Amino acid sequence: METAPLSRPQQILAGSQMLFVAFGALVLVPLLTGLSVSVALFTAGIGTLIFQLITRRQVPVFVASSFAFIAPISAGVGQWGIADTMGGLMAAGLVYVLLSQMARVGGVAAINRVLPPVVVGPVIMVIGLALAPVAVAMALGFEGETQVVDTTTALMVALPTLLTALLVSTLAKGMLRLLPILCAICVGYSLSLMFDLVDFSSVRAAAWLALPDFTAPSFNWQAILFMIPVAIAPAVEHIGDMVAISNVTGKNYIKKPGLHRTLLADGIATTAAASFGGPPNTTYSEVTGAVMLTKNYDPRVMTYGACFAILLAMVGKFGALLMTIPTVVMGGVMILLFGSIAAVGLNTLIKNQVDLGEGRNLVIVAVTLVFGIGGMVLPFGDFKLEGIALCAITAIVLNLVLPKASAHKRA
Repeated sequence: METAPLSRPQQILAGSQMLFVAFGALVLVPLLTGLSVSVALFTAGIGTLIFQLITRRQVPVFVASSFAFIAPISAGVGQWGIADTMGGLMAAGLVYVLLSQMARVGGVAAINRVLPPVVVGPVIMVIGLALAPVAVAMALGFEGETQVVDTTTALMVALPTLLTALLVSTLAKGMLRLLPILCAICVGYSLSLMFDLVDFSSVRAAAWLALPDFTAPSFNWQAILFMIPVAIAPAVEHIGDMVAISNVTGKNYIKKPGLHRTLLADGIATTAAASFGGPPNTTYSEVTGAVMLTKNYDPRVMTYGACFAILLAMVGKFGALLMTIPTVVMGGVMILLFGSIAAVGLNTLIKNQVDLGEGRNLVIVAVTLVFGIGGMVLPFGDFKLEGIALCAITAIVLNLVLPKASAHKRA
């Protein structure tokens, strides 16, 4: 049952609460990929406003940094730089637009025919499992190949950070249960202060008010081809998010405003984010959980949350403070985070009853997982197809070319 309408001050307060719920996950992506935290806050706000505009402010969701793009962004920045990577991410947003048109013409069934669970499940699993070594290395005190914190000290920070995330996500009640990442970062940061792992020089040098360090995109066809397939998994997850928020509010958002409109909004928000140098946007399940707890279904609350994000992005010292979070703290959080992503992929297969006893399904899942976790690379001249992009294309192609079980039996 929906609560009584809130007054304007209550809506503003509720909006700040929604940003607080999304905050830990929102800032983690830029911290892990080398992008600007302030830009990520700004583009989350802009992306949410775009989403609300395109969906005619009918859906109470908040969009912000997508975990699915962590590995591709890191690889893209390392190979082509931030500007070219942003150009690729802008193109990835257009995948959502294409899928939105498929949904407009053929509904959810049209998308499921091209991207069934047997394709999406293993791709999501790869997103989590391929990043597992990175999470462990950071928890052990490494930045890249360099150990910046000795192993003993690193574990004394990373393991309590991980334990906090575990305890909050399993034992906490109410709104606190939606904040495992934020709580874990607070504990890890406090321990880092005790071990003198935090350098505040950048905070002292930062201005109180400053525009975020925007990066204009540039367009490199290699980066574009690398990024486009990555959008497939989070775009399909978007459908699940819309079903979830529909169940919470008792309204069918798949029909009104329509899946085609929400996918389009997500895609335009992602493209807009990349145009400023921010990470791609996705709908946040944490915020959906907060909507369920508070029973506040008014989309205007998300508008205020978006405005708060934009305002915070303008506080230079705040962004600089977030950048002081040590690597070992992020490593502790990432162990749970990336494992959870892999579990979501596994649950996709289980929930949709994908029969791995069927040879066709087994082949698709097996090859996709080994390509992704094993680091398969397909070179095409100067361009290399690898990682999540390769996995997505491989799974889609195998699904299209391998005969269905019934057709095989008839033959």
